[in-house]
Amino acid sequence: MPESTQSIHSAATSTSASDADLLAQTAMAVRAAASALRERFGDVVRYRTREELMRALAANDDAALDVLRPRLTLLRPHARFVEDELAGGALPPGEWWVLDPAEGNVNHLHALPEWAVTATLVRDNQPVLTAVHLPSAGETYTALAGAGARLDGRPLHVSQAADLGLSLVATSQARPDEDEQVVRRIGSSITAMLFDALVVRASVPATLHLLNVAAGRIDAFWQFAGARADLLPGALLVAEAGGRISDAEGRPWTPRSDSFLAAAPGVHTEAVTTLSR
Repeated sequence: MPESTQSIHSAATSTSASDADLLAQTAMAVRAAASALRERFGDVVRYRTREELMRALAANDDAALDVLRPRLTLLRPHARFVEDELAGGALPPGEWWVLDPAEGNVNHLHALPEWAVTATLVRDNQPVLTAVHLPSAGETYTALAGAGARLDGRPLHVSQAADLGLSLVATSQARPDEDEQVVRRIGSSITAMLFDALVVRASVPATLHLLNVAAGRIDAFWQFAGARADLLPGALLVAEAGGRISDAEGRPWTPRSDSFLAAAPGVHTEAVTTLSR
């Protein structure tokens, strides 16, 4: 997994044609899976119990995975799949697919358009490529280690922002049943950013904020805790678009870290100072 922005870039200093072709095929797979979820997208359904909601979330995941897994298995027969999308930490050696089959799943169930399908290939604990499709916008974001980040084939670049006081920043909500200390840390960080940044956005999912950082629309994103599937796609996209990745205190980020920060280089240091208060 990435130790820093530099290590994300160093995952492939020279891009092989096979990885470029693999990325194109992965993008096709996430678009196909998103089409399956789009067929399930519609009216808001109010679930009466937590169990009903969890079954609906799982049904969405399964609908996308039924499309993703066979296609990705054909592409890399020996690659394994990370079964727990909420897990973090290092992976065993070899190739692994890290998937979020319905990123923003709760949004999907509430008929909100902010959801996506993501697939990231990790090779010997380094992210090699990622593809993210947003059906509501008809957009596909891709990144290949050492070869840049793109939106529908067009290069992405983080913003040139140099003043946090003129910056739009974002964070993501804690998960249900999150540790109380983490929830309070999120709340205090939002308060700190409300004093120091121009505009603060707080919503889920994390990946969509990170796409906006990579595209230069948002200047910084931070999160406490988090999982591989939440953060790896966006981390690779932001790094390949020229952004800086660290934890909230400016140290190298890994999926073991208890915080995450992705920012335009010109505001990264200011963001670290604000979040460290």
